[in-house]
Amino acid sequence: MAHTLVGIVSSDKRDKTITVSIENRETHPLYRKQYTKTRKYTAHDENNEAHLGDKVEIASCRPLSKTKTYKLVKVLERSHGSVELKEDVTDVLGESTETESEGEK
Repeated sequence: MAHTLVGIVSSDKRDKTITVSIENRETHPLYRKQYTKTRKYTAHDENNEAHLGDKVEIASCRPLSKTKTYKLVKVLERSHGSVELKEDVTDVLGESTETESEGEK
C-alpha cells in the first residue's frame, strides 16, 4: 500500500507535473504554541488533469525524476477558479464605463 497525501495544487505550469502544498498544524514542544507547517511535493500528472487550486490525492511511487516521487491518484475537488479579465470582459467593462460617462453629461 502506497503512502497517500491530500493537498492543494499550488502550481500546474510544468508539463505532466504538479506541485502540491500540504498544510498541517504542529505544536511547539517547549512553548506549546500551535503553528502551520506547509510542505510542497512534486507529483506526476500523466494527463494534465489537475489545475491550480484543485484538491488532489497523491501517492508515493518509485522515483520518476530528481524531485518527483509521487503520482496523482485522483482529483477530489475542482477549484472554482479565479476571475481573469479576458478580451470579452474588458469589452463589456469598456462599454459600461462609456454609458456611465454619457449619463453624467
